[in-house]
Order: sequence, then C-alpha cells, then structure tokens
Amino acid sequence: MKALVVSDLLDDFAGCAVQDIAPPKAGAGQVVVRLRAAALGFPDLLMTHGGYQHKPALPFTPGMEGAGEIIELGEGVSDWALGERVVVGGLGTMAQAMVVATSVLRKIPDNLDFYTAAATGSAYLTAYVSLARRAYLQSGEWLLVHGAAGGVGLAAVDLAKHMGAKVIATASSAEKLAIVQDKYAPDAALNINDGFRTQVKQITGGGADVIYDPVGGDVFDESVRCIAWGGRLLVVGFASGRIPDISVNMPLIKGFSVVGVRAGEFGRRDPQKGRENQEAIWKLASEGKITPHVHATLALEQWREAFRQMQDREVVGRIIIDPSL
Repeated sequence: MKALVVSDLLDDFAGCAVQDIAPPKAGAGQVVVRLRAAALGFPDLLMTHGGYQHKPALPFTPGMEGAGEIIELGEGVSDWALGERVVVGGLGTMAQAMVVATSVLRKIPDNLDFYTAAATGSAYLTAYVSLARRAYLQSGEWLLVHGAAGGVGLAAVDLAKHMGAKVIATASSAEKLAIVQDKYAPDAALNINDGFRTQVKQITGGGADVIYDPVGGDVFDESVRCIAWGGRLLVVGFASGRIPDISVNMPLIKGFSVVGVRAGEFGRRDPQKGRENQEAIWKLASEGKITPHVHATLALEQWREAFRQMQDREVVGRIIIDPSL
C-alpha cells in the first residue's frame, strides 16, 4: 500500500515521500481501517522536521486524525463489523490503511461524511475544553476569537454560536473573513491587520468577556488591552511564532485571568471528563448543531500542495488528504 513516510527530519519537507510499504495486519483487539480521510494539522508539519514536542521514531507516517471503514478484524474483536465507518486517532493516518486499537475507534454519525468526520475531532475538542471547561462561557457573553479562519479558531466560532455567545471573529485577510461570515455568521468580523483593540471595546461596550487566542505574539499583547473586567484570556497556542510575555500587574489591575488550554492533557488528567468532552462533541455533531468546514480535499500524491497551503496559511477550516483517491 502507499503511505507518506518521513525518513529524515529535514526542512522544507525534504525527508518526506510517498512510498510503497507493507499493508498492516490486525492483532488481538485491533482492526485495520481503510482510510478515506486524513485531517491535516500544524503539528503534522512540525513533526516532519522535529519541531513538535512529540518526536516519533524514524521512519514514521504522519497524520493524527482520520476516518475510514473497517476492512479487517483482529482476534477477539466482536463489537465492530466489517464495513463500519469509523473515526480514528493516532499517528499514521496519511496512508491507505492503518491498524487501530478498538479502544480508540468511534463510529461516524450517519449525517457526516468521511471528510467532515475527520475534521471534527481535535479542533472541536480544543474549542470545547477551552470554552466550556476552562472559560465557562455563558450565553450572552462576548467572545473574541483570534485565528477564526484556522481549524481550532473556526471550531470555536461554531461552538460558541451554539452556546449562545456573541462572537467577534478575527482573521488576517478579508477573503478568509468573508468565508467565516458566510458559513458561521459571527456577530462581528475584524481584520487584525487593522488592529482590533478600539473596535472590540466599541462593539462590546467595554471589552470581551472571553478571548480565545491560538495566535499569541502581538495579538496576545493587544488582547490584554481589550478584555473586560473579570474576563478570561485563553492561551490556546502560538501560531504567530512568538510566545508573548505579560506583566502581572495587568491581570491585577483589570481583574482578568490568563488561562492555559491543553485539551488532550485535560482528558489525560481527568479521564472521566475527557470521555464526557468527547461525547459532548460527537452528540452535537450527530445532531447537526456543529458543522466542520473542509477547505479542500487532495489526494495522497498531492501531500506537498496540502502542506504548502497549511504553511502559507491559505486554509480556512481543515484541509483533508484522501488516501483512497
């Protein structure tokens, strides 16, 4: 079968290539899934040159989220059937097939196709843990979402609208904002290239109650200046490349909290709540109350173009690689 293989940790994805490798075999408690979708994320790009905190042994196949159908059952597997459509997690989704333990399988809701199912997992988990578990976002509160065109940002806009919040979405281009507005109808949309502090204060009447920041850098610095008294500033990531600093007198004077978000670690620390988080996300998805956005679908042989679009920040939502094409 074909798979994208990282053989060396090199810049510009020079250590990556599509290769023919041996097809997987299911062991006890495992299944083989024929993959129809792999959702690409920034960690996948970082792993190719060793820039991510998780560093798999070489060689490895990237991709940590996917969807497909079961084509082989391992010994002792009786609660899953051949042909069932499933969401999978774990390294290796950028391949035509992979072995998965049944403990990490999830059935795809009937209303989702392979592409939207693959795009749901980590993005909406991050948004849910951020807004529901860490910020305790309330209906009617003002939420400022930075990086609203990215996977985790768009998920936050979508989820927050369902939760009854008033949403201000920011992005770095008018084209991206137009798509966000068309798909998710935030209450306001701002181009961060023009600055946002004054506009946010005017729109909200004083400041945002919750700020969702996967960008960091200058965006974080300016966010400190437009957060409401008692607000919650969520540190989700540093897509800008700069980890910002804050003088602790600012949270003191303005009475706001700086809250770190690690959605996966949240579930590892509290497995029961972790399961509840997952169930909440997939219940919303199955009811059609959240709608993941797929920016584009490319074949496995087009992986370099998919990586380029991610690296150049052209993607709105998630980009999908379909190994079956």
